[in-house]
Amino acid sequence: MGDPAGIGPELCLRILREPAVLQLCRPLVVGDLEVLRQVASAARLVLPECVVPVEAWEQGHETTGPTLVDLHLLNGKQVQPGRIHETCGKAAYEYIRLAVKAAMEKRVAAMVTAPINKAALKLAGLPYPGHTEMIAEMTGTRRFCMMLASDILTVSLATIHMACGDVPGRLTKDGILDVIRLTGQALKHGGRSNPRLTVCGLNPHGGENGLFGTEEGAVIEPAISQARAEGYQITGPLPPDTAFVPIRRAQTDAYIAMYHDQGLIPFKMLAFEKGVNVTLGLPIVRTSPDHGTAFDIAWQGKASATSMIEAVKWAVRLAAAGGQP
Repeated sequence: MGDPAGIGPELCLRILREPAVLQLCRPLVVGDLEVLRQVASAARLVLPECVVPVEAWEQGHETTGPTLVDLHLLNGKQVQPGRIHETCGKAAYEYIRLAVKAAMEKRVAAMVTAPINKAALKLAGLPYPGHTEMIAEMTGTRRFCMMLASDILTVSLATIHMACGDVPGRLTKDGILDVIRLTGQALKHGGRSNPRLTVCGLNPHGGENGLFGTEEGAVIEPAISQARAEGYQITGPLPPDTAFVPIRRAQTDAYIAMYHDQGLIPFKMLAFEKGVNVTLGLPIVRTSPDHGTAFDIAWQGKASATSMIEAVKWAVRLAAAGGQP
């Protein structure tokens, strides 16, 4: 359900009755009934007909239609929409923990995560910068990356949630190579036999032969050379300011960006409504919409479920293809 104070509860209520979703799967929401009751009242939405207490779910209760698994952690009146609070961060963590457990036990085919708030997690004493790192730890995954996918543009990230000043020191040949491999494998898994990958440089003008930075020559180019030796069709490192122009996009199946905003700014400009976040390398299928908690419109009935619906579609597609590569 994501952070209870954000738009996640509203998105979940919409998903449970969305025809495009119900044609593909049996959606199951992990969250809190009392919060959803408050949101349904405020946003004029309908509550799910089937509600299973978490105790019954953990004892093996099976579902036959759209269902809420109720952790009953929160009273809806405890939650102030649009406000950062440690109880919401803790609840969001517990929803994710149970969903991961269900996916690992194969009680569900895939998990789709609604947005969480990093500050709320921190207030709750949970040291995770985001979903990706949290779920990787919960599943014991060491090689993973974040891929933003759409029919318009696909981008994987060499580093994820960190300060820009920390990025150069966190880039390594092996780390970039892992992202290249995971991305190439994911595209092959999706039907592209020889995907075309484009790798961005880190610095202006791709470092200008070392004048503006040495990361291209020290770590990015060696990773690309190794990937080519392994058979990947790969270009780069390209100057980031021209890597996403139309002619280059037409020649690229997926990009490898060096840091979060380098990849997400062009992605969200071109595919915000249809974009989906896919975590590569996990033993389970996990997707999410490509937006945040949108506290400014929480519980108002204004949230668009388009990206959430796309995330469900991608999760179903990946699960049907046998899961993550």
